[in-house]
Amino acid sequence: MSPAVPGPRHAPARSKRAFAATWWGQAWVVALEDSTLDAGRLSRGRTYARKGMVGPVTVAPGKVHASVQGSRPRPYRASVRLPVLTGPQWDTMLGTIAARAGHLAALLDDEMPAELVDDARHAGVPLLPLPTELDPECSCPDWGYPCKHAAALCYAIAATIDTDPFVLFALRGRGREEVFAQLRALRTAAQETGAPPAPAGIPAAAAYAHWAEEPPELPELPEPAAHSTALPVAPPPGSGLAATDLEHLMTDATARAARLLAGDTADLHLTQHQDAVRIAANNPGLEWFHHLIQNTGTNPTAFARLTRAWRHGGPTGLTVAEQPHTPDPTVMKAARTALDAALTEMTDSPVRLTAWRNRLTLTPHGIQLRLGPDARWYPYLQDGDGEWWPAAPADSDPVTALTAAWSQNGE
Repeated sequence: MSPAVPGPRHAPARSKRAFAATWWGQAWVVALEDSTLDAGRLSRGRTYARKGMVGPVTVAPGKVHASVQGSRPRPYRASVRLPVLTGPQWDTMLGTIAARAGHLAALLDDEMPAELVDDARHAGVPLLPLPTELDPECSCPDWGYPCKHAAALCYAIAATIDTDPFVLFALRGRGREEVFAQLRALRTAAQETGAPPAPAGIPAAAAYAHWAEEPPELPELPEPAAHSTALPVAPPPGSGLAATDLEHLMTDATARAARLLAGDTADLHLTQHQDAVRIAANNPGLEWFHHLIQNTGTNPTAFARLTRAWRHGGPTGLTVAEQPHTPDPTVMKAARTALDAALTEMTDSPVRLTAWRNRLTLTPHGIQLRLGPDARWYPYLQDGDGEWWPAAPADSDPVTALTAAWSQNGE
């Protein structure tokens, strides 16, 4: 059973950023406020939190939820989801903590050292939430993102995060006792072998940033090899590494480096999850595809859907598949007008479009168009289980995107 964390039911009236006193609590508030442009709902959420309308808060891996009293007698059920870290990400996080004695000492004092968060982020592991990671839900009829009840919950939990930074660890998948137990195991192993904990690696983005603004003079680059490069020696026995896998990674790293040096940074700032989808989208083979699913802990169908999203739209296509957003209403209105006219011609009768955030859905035909952050429309088709799948590359014209989906659907 998830532990109940008391919410701040009697929080004094404060400014919007004063719900948290520590820098890590404030980072939570900033992530919330940067995740939406709806200042009105955030304001009402702050009011609800200050008035103590948020009930006891329950923290579980990947989710925090509570009852929030609204205008009706019965409270609403509000929650906020945050992606949990994968096993490899936790290994990196724990190694980052163990690499510096100061990190562990600060955590024992219920302090979150900024250097720890920076070190983990540079190694590709987010501890503090990104604005795009917070996913609010509520049982109320308001389709706001977030609604005022979920916003109130987010503000209320900030005070708890202030006093106990391990709430962030718990949301990412592991609680205080589990983290400390694993850190003790790392320290014991290091003492037995006499070797210090391995430092976290440096991701490509951090290394590239050192000279990206003023790149050095480089010789003409050869074309990347079209086949795997052979290793000069086999991996050490018992390492768990396969020569074939390493050769594939070498070829992939060579191709990415060539694109970076040519100025193409589209896939530079990727999380581990996004990079796994990128690799899968490049057809590495069935065995690798299954390994990527297992190691990321992703549902196989969901992973296949994301792989198709990458093939149609790269990193932006992946964002469109995973993260709804609220675009400019005038853009959505103009697109809807154009689509209504096109659909009248295509069907000889009016067809009802349903709008939700950045999505326009033609429900009777199982077609959906999603407006991406690049101002392009991404066509989706609905399968027999009600799941939406990317159907074709994006287009700046919503009618062209609709026509592509219409054709794919056999209409």
